[in-house]
Amino acid sequence: MNATSLTDRKNAAISRGVGMTTQIYADRAENAEIWDKEGRRYIDFAAGIAVLNTGHRHPRVIAAVKDQLDRFTHTCHQVVPYESYVHLAERLNALLPGDFEKKTIFVTTGAEAVENAVKIARAATGRSAVIAFGGGFHGRTFMGMALTGKVVPYKVGFGAMPGDVFHIPFPVELHGVTADQSLAALKKLFAADVDPQRVAAIIIEPVQGEGGFYSAPAAFMKALRELCDQHGILLIADEVQTGFARTGRMFAMDHHEVAPDLTTMAKSLAGGFPLAAVTGRAAIMDAPGPGGLGGTYGGNPLGIAAAHAVLDVIADEDLCNRANQLGGRLKQRLESLRETVPEIVDIRGPGFMNAVEFNDRTTGLPSAEFANRVRLIALDKGLILLTCGVHGNVIRFLAPITIQDEILGEALDILEASMLEASAGR
Repeated sequence: MNATSLTDRKNAAISRGVGMTTQIYADRAENAEIWDKEGRRYIDFAAGIAVLNTGHRHPRVIAAVKDQLDRFTHTCHQVVPYESYVHLAERLNALLPGDFEKKTIFVTTGAEAVENAVKIARAATGRSAVIAFGGGFHGRTFMGMALTGKVVPYKVGFGAMPGDVFHIPFPVELHGVTADQSLAALKKLFAADVDPQRVAAIIIEPVQGEGGFYSAPAAFMKALRELCDQHGILLIADEVQTGFARTGRMFAMDHHEVAPDLTTMAKSLAGGFPLAAVTGRAAIMDAPGPGGLGGTYGGNPLGIAAAHAVLDVIADEDLCNRANQLGGRLKQRLESLRETVPEIVDIRGPGFMNAVEFNDRTTGLPSAEFANRVRLIALDKGLILLTCGVHGNVIRFLAPITIQDEILGEALDILEASMLEASAGR
């Protein structure tokens, strides 16, 4: 069955609200490669949107899940608990930044982790307001949408968002917003719109994902922590996309001198199996009463088993160091193209969480059209890429950190050829 007939079936059977970046229908995958139903091979620089830091079907992850399949697949931890859930919580409590006692809960998706972090923050503080950032992405549930700082396509047509959610600009000097200006906007918000004594939490991605792979400056994160402490506000780090070695450290907040009160995690936590978590200060995590947190599938045994294997792989294969090496190679290749691809305006990102941003060479305005042209040319040549950013003019790179050197080299050759072709054919 070819892709055209599958697309016809998809259009007839599945809501159009489930958007598709490609018309590739996967048949099998291994590490950084995917083969479609027609037998064509692709190099995967999307990794299920940052889910596969350890690659497709890492042998240790698959072995752990197969072993768990032979034991049990579901009991609901709230009904019949299991030791592996407890042990994984212990491991995350030890790994997350912050020299204080921590506790953890497991849920199923990143959006669910964010929802629960907000619930926990409200229960712990007795306050209701939450502050997020323009360009941020926190999920497609209603609270997730409310916190997300991008309208199209996430909020269009869904009516009123939950109240008591406020946004301030994320510091991106490339787009004219300095860290001082962002902090000034927060203080103005406190003066004009919401009493800081009513704010339960501020949620921030240390590196914005969907927003364009912009990193929060270290001085800004420190000042944000100080403002939160001054007003009794909890700081939530959304590490759903940044966690598990992607930025060259286990968590992106490890790059900073301050620790969040709560951290949300998902995506690469379980190497392709559905699992998410919230970890935070023990007293804060204990604020909700028994039964206030949880979910039928939260902490599913298969996801828990996979996550244990993922943590072992990150440590044993030194994936944090590997991420830095791979990101260095990628950024070096991109930098070599600046003169021949004048649309490039910025190359950035810690570890192997990298991006290139494009403007129109004539107008100087953000060019989603050029970014998409590069993506489509690369796809035709066998390389899967993702765009992102409020203006859609950024290509983000999320290849598995386990990608083989020779396949990375092949991918970089395709990327260079695609960017040159897109620039020459403008």
